Amino acid sequence: MASTKTSTSKVEDLTWPEVFDLGKKYLKIPFALLCVEIFYWFITQPSDTLVPIQISEAWIWNELTNLIYGEGTATLTTHNGWNTQVNLYNENFPGTLDVVALYVSDECAGVHEMIFISTLILMTDGVPQKLKLRSVAVMCSIVYVLNIIRLVAFYPIAASDCHLDPNNPLCLNGMWNYHEMVYKWGFLLVLIAMWLIWFKFVGGSSKLMKSKKNSESWRIKIRSNWELVHFIIIGFVSIMLLYSAFSITTNETAMDAKETLDFCSFSKLSTGQCIEAQNKWDNAIDTAWSLSAIGVLIASLTIFKYERKDQFDKWPSDYREEE
Repeated sequence: MASTKTSTSKVEDLTWPEVFDLGKKYLKIPFALLCVEIFYWFITQPSDTLVPIQISEAWIWNELTNLIYGEGTATLTTHNGWNTQVNLYNENFPGTLDVVALYVSDECAGVHEMIFISTLILMTDGVPQKLKLRSVAVMCSIVYVLNIIRLVAFYPIAASDCHLDPNNPLCLNGMWNYHEMVYKWGFLLVLIAMWLIWFKFVGGSSKLMKSKKNSESWRIKIRSNWELVHFIIIGFVSIMLLYSAFSITTNETAMDAKETLDFCSFSKLSTGQCIEAQNKWDNAIDTAWSLSAIGVLIASLTIFKYERKDQFDKWPSDYREEE
């Protein structure tokens, strides 16, 4: 009973500022990941927003498929005007042309996973900023390679299943199930494992992390001293974002195109009507998306700030907090 009372007393002695500090410490990573999800959803609303990465992955995917499974098993072609589509050929594939047409969209280019692992690394306390940035570069490269491996695996899965059940559209279900499994939770498990291995590699003990943290010479942090001009800027950005959202929701052409796109996505269709709807959606949200992008950039520069330690090995913001 005595130990229980002591434990309760400690909890009761915890002040609200201390509770707030604990909340910031333990909830900042989930909050950052939520912001990342919103940001990723935003950048992928127009099609082909990550087209340089999409083109590079489609080209490597096509070359490796021909190299591993034989010349002529894949050809690179255009989708929405970009060389992001790979046509896979096998005599057992369904259809008169024996072709399965796939393309690298901005949503399956691996950038989502790159942003996710980068956020986990950047939000880890105690690791020097330079080490974080080097780690982000390495991890993003690993994710890029893993995504290429995922794409190259499409052909043998489809070819094997269709060999057992030739010219039957159902023989492609194995390939689609593999895609869904990796896309929904397979990559998530891999990313968490990568972060845990990285955390162990950089020395995850509190003692070592504390010594590394003291050696940092620069950092990027959330602004702690807010002035009137900063609130005015954030208010202006909020107006920009609200206007962008209003201009889209009141646009009947955009809403009709979005409804068609949702149906195409749910049904896994890539017909001419779906492509036309994507083009209409892109054109309709072009101005709103540009305004939102500028607003997000301005807000980021306002909320976050870059700091270097002075000659006394102290952060400039610490002086303001003490004052």
